[in-house]
Amino acid sequence: MRVLVVEDDALLAEGLTRVLTRAGHAVEHVASGKHASALLADDEFDLVILDIGLPDIDGFEVLRRLRQRNSPANVLVLTARDAIEDRVHGLDLGADDYLTKPFSLTEFEARVRALLRRSASPAARLTIGAMAIDVGAKRVRIHDRPVDLTPREWALLELFLASPGRVLSKDQIAERLFTFDEQLSANAIEVHVSRLRAKIEPGGVHIRTVRGFGYLWEGGDE
Repeated sequence: MRVLVVEDDALLAEGLTRVLTRAGHAVEHVASGKHASALLADDEFDLVILDIGLPDIDGFEVLRRLRQRNSPANVLVLTARDAIEDRVHGLDLGADDYLTKPFSLTEFEARVRALLRRSASPAARLTIGAMAIDVGAKRVRIHDRPVDLTPREWALLELFLASPGRVLSKDQIAERLFTFDEQLSANAIEVHVSRLRAKIEPGGVHIRTVRGFGYLWEGGDE
């Protein structure tokens, strides 16, 4: 797998590069946001290890530009900022996971393995009712019109697609959607499910509320 480490702390970058190389990955390192953004515009990576506190443009801006180009690369954000607002902002911009400094290399390696397992999964194009889903590119179209899903909504859609015929509890949904240690209320989960439901039901698929248990995906004819 190809990994880009974007980190201006030379000692930390060296340690991360060593760990990733030892695990068999092809690793490149840059120390500035501008350099990272330029490299990501011209090349493809399976995973980006992205520091937020960079010396020129910050990591949030690098992430915003990356997702503007519809890049499917997984992004693991590293930052010394531990405010919930920063974690939520990173998620909303399209980060896949988040580590707050200082962190253990054991946890770092585990999160990298989890993210790269997603990259290794074969890309798929699915048609369900009038909805066309490009899993690899993370794109959805209904009646050939693009549907704009937030990162949370996309993660929720993936969970339903992976669980056909199963009722998903709110705890299962919370575990899948929120890897940034936020405390989620049941109402917040209901809001995200409701927003996804409103966007995909025109395609002939439904998310049914099973009172007292959770939610059930009911797809159209495939």
